[in-house]
Amino acid sequence: MKILVHFIRFIVGVLFIFSGFVKLVDPIGSQYKFEEYFSESVLHIPFLIPYALPFAIFLIIAEIVLGVALLVGWKPKFTVRSLFFMVLFFLFLTGYSAYYDKVTDCGCFGDAIKLKPWETFYKDVVLTVMIFFLTYKTKLITPLKSKYFPGKAVFWSLIISGFITYYVLAHLPIIDFRPYAIGKNIPEGMKYPEDGSLPKVHDFMLEDSQNDLAPQILKMKKVVLVISYNLDKADYEAFPAIKIMADEAIKKGYKVYGASASFSDILELTKNKFQLPFEFLFCDETTLKTMIRANPGIMILNEGTVVDKKSWNDIEDLKLE
Repeated sequence: MKILVHFIRFIVGVLFIFSGFVKLVDPIGSQYKFEEYFSESVLHIPFLIPYALPFAIFLIIAEIVLGVALLVGWKPKFTVRSLFFMVLFFLFLTGYSAYYDKVTDCGCFGDAIKLKPWETFYKDVVLTVMIFFLTYKTKLITPLKSKYFPGKAVFWSLIISGFITYYVLAHLPIIDFRPYAIGKNIPEGMKYPEDGSLPKVHDFMLEDSQNDLAPQILKMKKVVLVISYNLDKADYEAFPAIKIMADEAIKKGYKVYGASASFSDILELTKNKFQLPFEFLFCDETTLKTMIRANPGIMILNEGTVVDKKSWNDIEDLKLE
């Protein structure tokens, strides 16, 4: 029995740490996912949308810290009960998503591993059973090493998780699992798989008032995209630096475009206010959020391949060759 407890303890702990880590490197992605859950079309609680980011950060860090706590044997009763309530919450979300077909990807493993709604639900059912079993066997969950080691391990997991969260929010994800990561080729990502499923890159359009310019832009060798999915929510202090960067890029032979889902009037106002030397093109908001986790952010393309991408905070580090 003790061996079984330790085996389940290890599986659950590692799974929670892994699940938390792949979301920790990109908490904005979890924010967008909870905003989708909270929307009127899903759970009908839109008043929680402004709190989606802190809620996501809390759950992500809790996953990691509780996973570490289970592995090292820190406060077994508290840890196992907390994990049980957490997995019940996830079970509700994934069950709701699967039954009503509302959210096609729960984001349980961020963008690292994509599971279908029913696959995710069954995974959570198995997890619930395992953690429920551990609630009756907490006496067999013993601390590792010295008396003080478990507490120190939990403390440092909290500190490190908090630091990583702060860093990626100020910059960009430290690991990018999306099809717009540096080195990825967008036209390649737009090809349909042999099984007929949706390509990794879809709904990618860059439209002016008349045409979709994406096909010709993806053939250009030196392109800078200034991306702001919603200018109403953008950090406006970024645009003076963006103007300087855009002027320099144009001198070096780059074609510079803005990409946004905002209305044309606010695009024109922003362009005139900061004397931006480029036109804004329309792109789907979800696509822009997927492309870069910054508002605004900058992406450099070479024949459709992502050469570099930076948050506006790191605009001075942008590689303009």
